[in-house]
Amino acid sequence: MPASFSNFASSVTAETAFTVLAAAKRLIAAGKDIIELEIGDSPFSTPAPAVEAGIQAIRDGRTHYGPSVGIPEFREAAAEYVNREYELSVASENVIAGPGAKNFEQLFCEAFLNPGDGVLVFSPHFPTYPPNIARRGGRMVLSALKHAHDFRPNLDDVRRFLEEDPSPKAIFLNSPHNPTGGITLLEDLAALAEIVRERDIAVFSDEPYDRMVWNGRHHSLLAQPGMIDQTVAAYTFSKSFSMSGWRLGFAVSNTKTIEMLGKLTNTALSCVPPFTQLAGAAAMREGCDERDRQMNEFGRKVKQLVDELNQVEGVSCLMPGGSFYAFPSVAPICNRLGITSHGLAMYLLEGADDARGVACLGGECFGEAGAGFLRLSCAEPDHRLSAAVSFIAGAIKQSSRVESYLTTHVAYRLATPYAFA
Repeated sequence: MPASFSNFASSVTAETAFTVLAAAKRLIAAGKDIIELEIGDSPFSTPAPAVEAGIQAIRDGRTHYGPSVGIPEFREAAAEYVNREYELSVASENVIAGPGAKNFEQLFCEAFLNPGDGVLVFSPHFPTYPPNIARRGGRMVLSALKHAHDFRPNLDDVRRFLEEDPSPKAIFLNSPHNPTGGITLLEDLAALAEIVRERDIAVFSDEPYDRMVWNGRHHSLLAQPGMIDQTVAAYTFSKSFSMSGWRLGFAVSNTKTIEMLGKLTNTALSCVPPFTQLAGAAAMREGCDERDRQMNEFGRKVKQLVDELNQVEGVSCLMPGGSFYAFPSVAPICNRLGITSHGLAMYLLEGADDARGVACLGGECFGEAGAGFLRLSCAEPDHRLSAAVSFIAGAIKQSSRVESYLTTHVAYRLATPYAFA
């Protein structure tokens, strides 16, 4: 008979964006026209300097093992990059390479958490935070991000966590925020640093959308005095440089932490391919003009999507401070139709029309604090974004069709009306 899975493995749920992506691709293969707003992937091409550098590195034989912390050329380029972009003062020894940013969630938890330690997470939250905290037996403590507060962190909750939790050890911070698009302002970062500085608290600063700030500029907790000793900041090439398939990112911290993360990387994945790192180094040094053009295009698309969503009755959507997502409240619509927000998302994909659908995510895919919202990516051509909003506006008027969908998808019936805050 098959061996039984561990309790941890049996409890893990997959990132919903990829589950919905798979459902959308099945429907597309069956001939249905699906407007895909579910996945956070750039539609743009990788900058040409990165492509050429990666290809040349393969030709040059940079296809073997490298140091677990990353090759010197990449670490030096990454240090130069964050110093230039975010007014930091770090060296290559403060940088470690990784296959994207997500793996650093796991390594951070391995480095800092013991079983039973408390981890403060602002919610809605990225769906891989809970399993990575659970891998180490940590306890996730939630702080709700509020629409009325522009989805900025509640610093009073940070204070309460440190004062009342039996074993506070870590904080997960994500700015620009996925899924809400909220920004942790410079004043928030300064206040957070004052609260945690000189305490035995580690902060995972998740910054994959660092180049997608639509008003002002991105700030990192690393820049606050002394916080490099308590912070691991993670970056990725997937969003800013349209390199999601290259699987490349890096983290920045103090040298002692980087050495520990290097040891943990060694035991988990050996190293990141050197040719991928050389492509990333070229992107940071030669691809920023192309990056900035693409980011400006994303900003324009986000504004278009938000403006059009706000014309739909029952929808209220903040212009996100960053990221390429819109996070509209659809609570009045869900309450009227008696459907959960993720149920509404799945109805738009599967049940609203036989020939067309819109793929997006219900806010509860990012924790219960996201219930009553939808997350939509803007990674489609302009006319498809407009078509998606028009489709949603029509689909939510078909109450009889919603009810028919719910008869075969009873798990999506809304038991208690959503409040809006």
